[in-house]
Amino acid sequence: MSGIESINAITLRTTVMAASVQFYEALGFQLSYGGTDASFSTLRSGGCFVNLIAVTDPAGVETGWGRVIFHVGDVDALYRRALGAGLRPQAEPLDAPWGERMFAIFDPAGHDLSFAKRIRAYEADHPKL
Repeated sequence: MSGIESINAITLRTTVMAASVQFYEALGFQLSYGGTDASFSTLRSGGCFVNLIAVTDPAGVETGWGRVIFHVGDVDALYRRALGAGLRPQAEPLDAPWGERMFAIFDPAGHDLSFAKRIRAYEADHPKL
């Protein structure tokens, strides 16, 4: 059995579709279905899809659910793009001890996102005992 290598699509809830669509477009995703007034939208970046579904009850958008990690070609370039679009990442990109360069940001609905690139094999630094 082979391991999972990437996320193809994820569906996230939002109470403000327009803000969420604009957020993902600012990060370089392109709208492929729906839009700022739609109840369901799909945005694409390469082979990765983010689906957004509108909910009318703010309680329908849960917080503390976890984190989605997107692997990207250039973490620092995406970070600069986010800043240039007026977005506010949680911190500057860093080289994490598990072998990825990454930064994290919350989308308008409070979903925790990380954008990362593998910089070395974690297993090489942490051999099994």
